[in-house]
Amino acid sequence: MSANDRLTRSLPHLQNLIKRDPDAYREDFKLQYLHFESQFMELTAKPDTWNKSLAENISFVSQVAHCYPEECKGLSQMFMDVLRLYSTVLNNDIRLVIVRALILMRNRGLIDCISLCELFFLRLLQCKDRLLRVTIQAHIINDIKKQNEKHKNHKLNSTLQNFMCTIIKESNAIAVKMALDIMIDLYRKNIWNDAKTANIIGSTCFSKITKVQVAALNFFLGNNQNKDNEKDSDSDDDEKLTKKDILLGHRVGKKSAKRKKKTERALRTLEKQKKKKKVEIFDYSALHLLYDPQDFSERLFRQLETSNERFEVKLLHQDLLSRLIGLHQLLLLNFYPYLQRYLQPHQRQVTKILLFVAQASHELVPPDILQSICKTIANNFITERNSGEVMAVGLNTIREICSRCYLAMDEDLLHDLAKYKSYRDKSVSASARSLIQLFREKNPQLLERKDRGKPTEFQRDLIPLEYGQTNPKSYLDGAEILQQDLNDQDKQSNDEQDQQEDQLSEKEEWIDVSHSDDEEDDNNNNNNNNDDDDQNEQSDDQQQDHNQQNTDKVRAFLFRIISMVF
Repeated sequence: MSANDRLTRSLPHLQNLIKRDPDAYREDFKLQYLHFESQFMELTAKPDTWNKSLAENISFVSQVAHCYPEECKGLSQMFMDVLRLYSTVLNNDIRLVIVRALILMRNRGLIDCISLCELFFLRLLQCKDRLLRVTIQAHIINDIKKQNEKHKNHKLNSTLQNFMCTIIKESNAIAVKMALDIMIDLYRKNIWNDAKTANIIGSTCFSKITKVQVAALNFFLGNNQNKDNEKDSDSDDDEKLTKKDILLGHRVGKKSAKRKKKTERALRTLEKQKKKKKVEIFDYSALHLLYDPQDFSERLFRQLETSNERFEVKLLHQDLLSRLIGLHQLLLLNFYPYLQRYLQPHQRQVTKILLFVAQASHELVPPDILQSICKTIANNFITERNSGEVMAVGLNTIREICSRCYLAMDEDLLHDLAKYKSYRDKSVSASARSLIQLFREKNPQLLERKDRGKPTEFQRDLIPLEYGQTNPKSYLDGAEILQQDLNDQDKQSNDEQDQQEDQLSEKEEWIDVSHSDDEEDDNNNNNNNNDDDDQNEQSDDQQQDHNQQNTDKVRAFLFRIISMVF
């Protein structure tokens, strides 16, 4: 067995020794490095063949490269040159070993982040290797997260964002999709949560690649927010037992008190898990960061009109447009007639379309457009030929539209809809009553006199505003409540001070410092024994001693009171 074979077989042991004492094993490393270089040169001749010895040498050299920076100065460049030249023809396993070696060297600061990202995006993403793509994506996300861990590295972030922007404009679908996924992940982790990132992602909504377009739309809509958590929960749910399975398992087999307690414990755990409800998190902050929402919505609507994509993709476009219009109060008048042609009870996903109509309603939309939509919903949904559920959906949609813009309701239409308050279906009657209650607060004059209810002070002072009219105020609504709360706090503090003063005064009133009974007794004794001079002198001395003791007690008590106060 040659020396090189012995070294090759003991690479993990040599690696451990080198990390402990690099200088002592420098010659051994040089010998092994020469062997690695000779094997690496053979790789260029046969790049598509698997070589286990070469893979072990690549891992060994990358592990100890930081111990010998002078000897391994050109190692990273050697790996990168091979990947640039033979990226598509290299053996998949050898290519993955080289990529992991470069990632290890990057984590130890031996390679620049920008150059490695350029190599990964421009060359390696052309390879049809899913494991390689997953490895590259995870490394880029973790590397950027590590660089911004202590404080945000704005210079590096700006450079990488510009690089991602250039990648997104290219025609390579795999590279564009990975760049978009990386930016979305970094935004959701609050690493790249600035306006520049949001607008770069927004530009991908107009991509010709359907997967990229759908991913960008889902990002702005907040969909797939907890994708990984949902997958984990689904896998956990598959493993969990149902109540039927637990009871069946207890029925089969020998009955015992231990098994009965175990079954009851399992049933209690199952009930607790059912009570736990997951709170959905919706993050629409990216919609606020768009530079020009009006231009963005107009371009998105033009794309929707000329799109030949499947209906689900069109629904995503409609959802995003309605959110933008409602959030920024945009004027996109052609959007409402576009939705109006889908307002049929037999239309697929019609409840979502009704939701989009309500989301896109606001006070700045001309009333004629919204009145036309309300009449269409009333004619197609709120008729006795439809079921009660369909009628209730139509009434609730009109109520939501009117809650955002009450000018969308016509007086005649409101009178007709109010008559459904006594309809035989409870859901329809409840929806009609909620519509009546809404207009009691918004504009009671549109209702019939019998539906207005008992007039309140708020309704007497209510003045309905016309289209485009505002009611500016010189004060903040509810500010008087704040002043009242401050006055109550001051009053409460004054009451507490008065109580403390009363308590102190009561303590002072209970002080007995005079001892008048003793003095009267001494005076009587002195009057009865005036003839005896010795007894008079003795009684005088006792009285003086007693008075001195009382004085000392009073002084001590007053000193204690003063110390408690201050």
